[in-house]
Amino acid sequence: MSTVRAIRDYHERTQHHLHRYADALGYMDWATQPAPFRRYEGAARHPLPLAAPDGTPRYPALFAPPPTTACTAPAAVDAASIGRLFQDSLALSAWKEHRGNRWALRVNPSSGNLHPTEAYLLTGALPGLSETPTLNHYAPDTHALERRSEIPPALWQAITAGLPDGALLVGLASIPWRESWKYGERAYRYCMQDLGHALGAIGFAAAALGWRTALLPLPDAELAVLLGIDGQQGPEAEQPDALLVVHRDAEPTSPWARSFALGRDTVTALRALPKLGTPAALSQDHHDWPAIDQAILATRLLAKPPAACWDRRDIAHQGQTTPPAPDGDSRALFHQRRSAVAMDGRTGTDAASFCATLQRVVDPRSPPLQSLPWRGRVHLLLFVHRVAGLPPGIYCLVRGGCDPKWLRSRMRPEFLWERPSGISATLPLFLLLPIDCRDTARAVSCGQAIAADSAFAVAMLAEFGPTLDTIGPWGWRALHWEAGAIGQLLYLEAEASGLRATGIGCFFDSAVHEVLGIHNEDLRTIYHFTTGGAVDDGRLQLLPPYSERTGVV
Repeated sequence: MSTVRAIRDYHERTQHHLHRYADALGYMDWATQPAPFRRYEGAARHPLPLAAPDGTPRYPALFAPPPTTACTAPAAVDAASIGRLFQDSLALSAWKEHRGNRWALRVNPSSGNLHPTEAYLLTGALPGLSETPTLNHYAPDTHALERRSEIPPALWQAITAGLPDGALLVGLASIPWRESWKYGERAYRYCMQDLGHALGAIGFAAAALGWRTALLPLPDAELAVLLGIDGQQGPEAEQPDALLVVHRDAEPTSPWARSFALGRDTVTALRALPKLGTPAALSQDHHDWPAIDQAILATRLLAKPPAACWDRRDIAHQGQTTPPAPDGDSRALFHQRRSAVAMDGRTGTDAASFCATLQRVVDPRSPPLQSLPWRGRVHLLLFVHRVAGLPPGIYCLVRGGCDPKWLRSRMRPEFLWERPSGISATLPLFLLLPIDCRDTARAVSCGQAIAADSAFAVAMLAEFGPTLDTIGPWGWRALHWEAGAIGQLLYLEAEASGLRATGIGCFFDSAVHEVLGIHNEDLRTIYHFTTGGAVDDGRLQLLPPYSERTGVV
């Protein structure tokens, strides 16, 4: 079986249908619950500085195009700024407690708060951190770096040849067992969505420092060696996913991102480096999910991705101005982000704010999206419930410069595809059907009221078949990363607007396709989302994230 056919089959078998859900245990096996944090036993820990939000930079400044930056000048690359980068993207944001049970919340969201994503930092010698280049694992529970390897300076120069001076490398990997413990076969989808949220969160945190990010698509086998996880095996093994370069250049993308590669001698030297620490066990037992193993194998990036991966379209956005984002302390917004568990069924938003958010979702220069080198291939189906100035109904936001006619030809012929009156001509938003769609939004999102009681709900529609045909099976991962990055933007937009949002991983794939009249694999819904007025649970006590450390924030 071809790898493209294998990932198509995985996606099909892990759909939720009205008559059945994707395969899972069907109950919570608490005896095998994975530990929420990966520890490298025997590795030295270097605590990173913590810094409280101080009102700067403001949230709108994060979207300022170059040469303007979020700061008067990009932050220096040192221990303090690296501490902020991780604190504002992957760190703990709070603890919640109820009747003696305590669990951590993080800046980056995760399906079921299970957090399969692990992060690594590769950096040169830095003041206050290390006198030599190093490979480090990030430990969010203590906001510290676990030293895994020291990298000889000559080898570091070989790794970073062609990259901007002072560039940092942030590697991301996934532990699918953390998700499959609860969600079974469908879990690998959630791993990739979470990875996209992490990419988006790092993009936001970098922008708050005046820095930028770019994805470096490195073959998986080489990435595993670079991150020091190539020797891991078994159900708790980390799977290499993505490599970001974090840099201080004014331009978000440059030719060096496309040409980045590790030479054979460099990979050999990296593999030979002594590794410090061994990964502690997460569970005492495991449940096997062969379908996930097959999906991982099918979607491996074996070589540099094809040219279609680099078809990003920024030209149409040059000279365009996006309406200003709502004001707020960006770093405070990062840390106050929460996933709503219920909506009040009353709170809405207005058309100007709604459309301004959508402009930032469309703009590939937005911080959570700027690292992705491909054109937008995920479009938004919007269930509009409470947006003053727009009639309730089903809308479509077209992204990536896609011709709306392509989407229209794949949906029901009775859809209107009308431009709503009073919105900017630069916003590709179309009204498909003016109806009260609350029941529909609830029904397709596994009957969850949160999709109907919000201001609006979203189903993210991916160019599924065409992406697999042009980019290959790795493109399946890329689509989910893009959806997660969009979700991270919607989260922050909600917080900045005084609303709250949540990602919805449970939805009836086939029901959405039936609503739209989609009858082939050109389009597939891959992630749902909703934004509105949250109903807080007063029984829960909120506690600070690092109260055991001095200088706690």
